[in-house]
Amino acid sequence: MPDLLDPTTLGDLLRVASAPDFRRWQEQIRRTGGCADPVHLRGWTVTQDGTTGEILHRYNTAHEPGGRLRIACGNRRASRCPSCAWLYAGDTYHLIRAGLVGDENKNIPGSVRDRPRAFITLTAPSFGPVHNQPTTGRCRCGIHHRDGNPDLGTPLDPETYDYAAAVMFNNHAGDLWARFTRRLRREIALRAGITQREFPWYLRISFGKVAEFQKRGAVHFHAVIRLDGPDLCPDALPSWATLDLLTDAIHAAASHPYTTVKVPPNPKAGYPDGWSLRWGTQIDIRPIRAFDAGTDITERAVASYVAKYATKAAETTGTLDRRIGELAELDRHQVSAHARRLIRACYDLDQAYPDRRLWAWAHMLGFRGHFSTKSRQYSTTLGALRQTRADYRATQQRQALGLPEYDPDAVLVLADWQYAGHGHTPGESALAASIAEDIRTNRETAREALSDLHDQEGDTP
Repeated sequence: MPDLLDPTTLGDLLRVASAPDFRRWQEQIRRTGGCADPVHLRGWTVTQDGTTGEILHRYNTAHEPGGRLRIACGNRRASRCPSCAWLYAGDTYHLIRAGLVGDENKNIPGSVRDRPRAFITLTAPSFGPVHNQPTTGRCRCGIHHRDGNPDLGTPLDPETYDYAAAVMFNNHAGDLWARFTRRLRREIALRAGITQREFPWYLRISFGKVAEFQKRGAVHFHAVIRLDGPDLCPDALPSWATLDLLTDAIHAAASHPYTTVKVPPNPKAGYPDGWSLRWGTQIDIRPIRAFDAGTDITERAVASYVAKYATKAAETTGTLDRRIGELAELDRHQVSAHARRLIRACYDLDQAYPDRRLWAWAHMLGFRGHFSTKSRQYSTTLGALRQTRADYRATQQRQALGLPEYDPDAVLVLADWQYAGHGHTPGESALAASIAEDIRTNRETAREALSDLHDQEGDTP
């Protein structure tokens, strides 16, 4: 909670805290994890034994604070809801880590740890020189930029910076990734001396990736790539399926002419040449080891890194974290000059290439893909993790109500729910932030204790 609250917020906070149903309101917000923008529902539910007709449980929001049930918004963006984003990051961490170390509870064998695995970064090409922090210490502008300097990532000369190419690259980044993964299979097959038709008999490529926006507003991908055996025998990798072969194939696939997306020209709209979009020349490939081995990165570090960026988006570059209705909004929200030019490029290009929906994704600087994706076989799914959590909470609720165990297939649930709004009043918002901080502190304390325990046992949590 902020140290100093404005009189309006303080007055509302006192109103909420002195209400007779304050404890129940607190309980609701704690159950959401301290959600910053909870969804409000009105309605009822009845749980009935399908065989005997006995009413097992009855609930109605009429007795809740304000006659509403508050549930978590589930937004993955840290800029919109830190508590829900924290939970999303945790799910992503476990999803990525399970694909690296295995998890019996998720039906992922521990043998994945013995397969060739690499952590790669594919970046965007240059669209013009920008202010940066080179190893020499001084930027091209002659200044040594400190961390957090707002000039970092902005063009040295905005008039010559290729803003159209930048947003077009973002817009087609997902297509570039698809081309890269297809080419990677071909490059591995070439090195193994097998055909594309034979490839599935020997090998399968699994991956989990996340998108990140650089300061300049260009998206790039971080990905875990793992080599598995064929579908029926995932542990039966051929002897030639090595980390060195994978590394060499990644370099070749990323730079191959096939891994190019061509955008057709539109002379009438002022784009006579179109674009040939490719990955940048900076490709980072690092082996993943089970434990700290010097220059190689560990499974735990990779999972943490991917989870960190799963809750961020283009707002880190100075743009908005929601869709933009009109250009005038940029003035009202004081959008940075560089982000404004990228957004304006989306607006102009949208009229020339309407099928790419660039204006609809202008708040993402043209990027329209999913921030976190994986191949089917890499690991479990976010949906499965959420279902496990929902089942656990349902069991907790049943035990708290003193209900007997019952077969879900033999139970009839009747319900009627209506949307009744979202969010908090100013005082509620301050109190919810305090609750979220308490929950976060307790979780971090428990995580550190668990981490220390695993470190003592020689494992990484």
